[in-house]
Amino acid sequence: MIINLLNPIIVSSSSKTMTDEEAVEQYLITQNVNYFNLIYDRYTNKVYAKCISMLKDNEAAEDATQEIFVKILLSLSRFTGKSKFSTWIYSITYNYCIDMIRRDKKDIEVAVNDFSRIDHVDDNLLDAEILETNIFRLKVVLNHMNVEDKSILMMKYQDDLSIREICEMLNKTESAVKMKILRAKEKFIKIYNEHYNDKVS
Repeated sequence: MIINLLNPIIVSSSSKTMTDEEAVEQYLITQNVNYFNLIYDRYTNKVYAKCISMLKDNEAAEDATQEIFVKILLSLSRFTGKSKFSTWIYSITYNYCIDMIRRDKKDIEVAVNDFSRIDHVDDNLLDAEILETNIFRLKVVLNHMNVEDKSILMMKYQDDLSIREICEMLNKTESAVKMKILRAKEKFIKIYNEHYNDKVS
């Protein structure tokens, strides 16, 4: 565990009420590992849950969680505060897991940078169809989607991230993110229609 590799210095119990940003600032100033431990304690379960949802393997998720926190520790000085700290951590987690999957799967579909169709599809209708899918069928359909499409739908519907937050995480423009979400939703509907008789339009 990362927290066992470092030499902690006692900090006051009031430090536990610090915001993430305050804990980061104090760690960078003092190099006191307990400030980093606050971050670790707050986010380790969330990072692990995201890793397991993407990697589908307990051991791989555990290893990934530790590697991700090493990355977070080494990158704290580059956190600018322009986005929420939780979004920044989510971004590191997402990108690490995607890189792992890409190493194992070379055939992940690459999104087409064609934005011309955004204004011609009823996006709200697609939202309604996805949200009304029952849980069992939702899992079946998501399991048939590639990891990038599934992940961006989970960001939008499960994690309730805004378009701006997704843009920050993926380092893409708003138009590119909207197109990725649209294409992922269309693929969701297509896969659903291939598996179930009560097709949605």
